Amino acid sequence: MRGFLIRTLISALGLWVASKLVSGLHFDSGGTLLLAALLLGVVNAVVRPLLVILTLPLTLLTLGAFLLVVNAAMLGLVAAMLEGMRIDGFWSAVFAAILVSLTSWIASGWIGPHGRVEVFAVRREMEVQ
Repeated sequence: MRGFLIRTLISALGLWVASKLVSGLHFDSGGTLLLAALLLGVVNAVVRPLLVILTLPLTLLTLGAFLLVVNAAMLGLVAAMLEGMRIDGFWSAVFAAILVSLTSWIASGWIGPHGRVEVFAVRREMEVQ
């Protein structure tokens, strides 16, 4: 549960960054932004895998580039469900999806599967000659 909440906050951060950098993504309030991040997590867990399987031939044909369209569609679906979130067009959705994905990817490097911050330490031993 803790991991899901941390990932929701990371998605909210990504959506906030995208709303500041992409002129076609709008949120009426911070509560709408948090609700959009929560709903995006649910949509990505339930709907996205089905859509990825259904569009697998097209994804293979485009060498994976079609996944950007799938991610943009997930943002569009969330925007259609929430009254306080608007996406002005296809390219705004694509660029916002890229920014949200990058933010989540970067943050996932520090967050483990159970929602804990992971620190890796490298220990070097000196050789005695």
